[in-house]
Amino acid sequence: MPTLPSCPKCGSEHTYEDGALLICPECAHEWSADATAVPSDEDDAPRVVKDSVGNVLADGDTVTVIKDLKIKGSSSVVKIGTKVRGIRLIDGTGGHDIDCKIDGIGPMQLKSEFVRKA
Repeated sequence: MPTLPSCPKCGSEHTYEDGALLICPECAHEWSADATAVPSDEDDAPRVVKDSVGNVLADGDTVTVIKDLKIKGSSSVVKIGTKVRGIRLIDGTGGHDIDCKIDGIGPMQLKSEFVRKA
C-alpha cells in the first residue's frame, strides 16, 4: 500500500484518496493527487491588467471609456469616449481594477473591460 502525502494545509497524516483527489479528514482540505507537495505562491507573480482589446495597462496611463457607464446610486452617466488620465491599478472589489478621477464626476473605480488604452 503506497503511503499518501500529509495534508499541505494542516500537516495531518490521516489523508485518504477519493478518486483523483486526496482529502484530509481533519481540515476537509482537498487537493489533486498529482499536485506538488509545496503549494505555489501565485502572489509573487506581477498582476497584469489588460483593457478591452488586450493592451496591457500601467499606472499613469490614459484610457478611453468604450461604453456608457451608469454610476450606481446616482443619475450621472460616464459617456462613451470620455478620456480618463492618470489611472492607478488596484485590487478592487467586484472586478474593479482601475482607480481614477473623472472630470465633472469625481473619484471612482472602473473595470478594465470597459476601457481602451488611448
